[in-house]
Amino acid sequence: MSGTDPEYTDIMYEVKDRIAHITLNRPEKLNALSNNLRAELIHAMKWAESEPEVGVIVLAGSGRAFSAGYDLTPSRAAGEDNQYVHPKSLLPDTGTTHPGPQEWARHVTMNNWFIWELSKPVIAKIHGYCLAGGTELASVCDFRILADGTQVGYPPVRAMTTMDMMWTPWHMPMAKAREFAYIGDSYSAEEMVNLGWANYSIPGEQLDEFVDKFASRMAFIDNDMLMYSKRAVNRQYEIMGIRTGLASGFDIQALSTYRPAAGEFGRRSTEEGLKAALEWRDGPFRDFRGAYESATQHRDRSLPGSSGNEGPSTYGSD
Repeated sequence: MSGTDPEYTDIMYEVKDRIAHITLNRPEKLNALSNNLRAELIHAMKWAESEPEVGVIVLAGSGRAFSAGYDLTPSRAAGEDNQYVHPKSLLPDTGTTHPGPQEWARHVTMNNWFIWELSKPVIAKIHGYCLAGGTELASVCDFRILADGTQVGYPPVRAMTTMDMMWTPWHMPMAKAREFAYIGDSYSAEEMVNLGWANYSIPGEQLDEFVDKFASRMAFIDNDMLMYSKRAVNRQYEIMGIRTGLASGFDIQALSTYRPAAGEFGRRSTEEGLKAALEWRDGPFRDFRGAYESATQHRDRSLPGSSGNEGPSTYGSD
């Protein structure tokens, strides 16, 4: 980075040949989306948007995954001295501090809308895992190019809340949109291409080269032309109601936190630890954390009842 470029702790930023490369950089956490990481990401997007020598943005993840979703640990919180979050909410600044209970889904959806409105196209380069909030982040990018073997899914709908950003009806046929949003199973890169969510599935060792070539071809086009092309496509979806649809989705997500069993995941996470709660959530499905041998005790678990679980969940996000 040059001396005038911003410095980040949870992402990496580099510009080369009219392409800005932004990399989520919490590999030890599978790039879990903390408040600080998301705030740095939006700042870097704005920075890239303001640079005339940048035509295209590539968003990737370091380590073994693109992103395993929102950070569910106390490390999600940003410190008061963090320059990229709002000083009152300590969240990425979306134009509102989101006062009131159960505002998480509204906040993250509004946060993601910035990428939708960004004047420059964003390519999500995805490998390893793209789960929950990671799928929401990828879904507002203009293009999604996946490495073969990538797992895409939304397992929090099994026991936590509905999807924070209900993107599936806008990217999938109705039957599959329901399946993805109801069950949270893992889909392969190839399946996500066939469903229309991803543009390409590429062998892992060829992913970097393919994305660079894809981005470079787009970068031959002048910035203003790309801006107007992106805006023209976006407005069609807005006329069809995508903004209202996603807003109704985050309102229903808030309601889902008040169902009788909503507190069970949070209770287990507090009392037994996050890994144990994830194994309880995924155990019967035998995937994600449920594939671990330590999750066998939960594979035939009964559904949680309402006793002791009334009220909103303290973990109403995913």
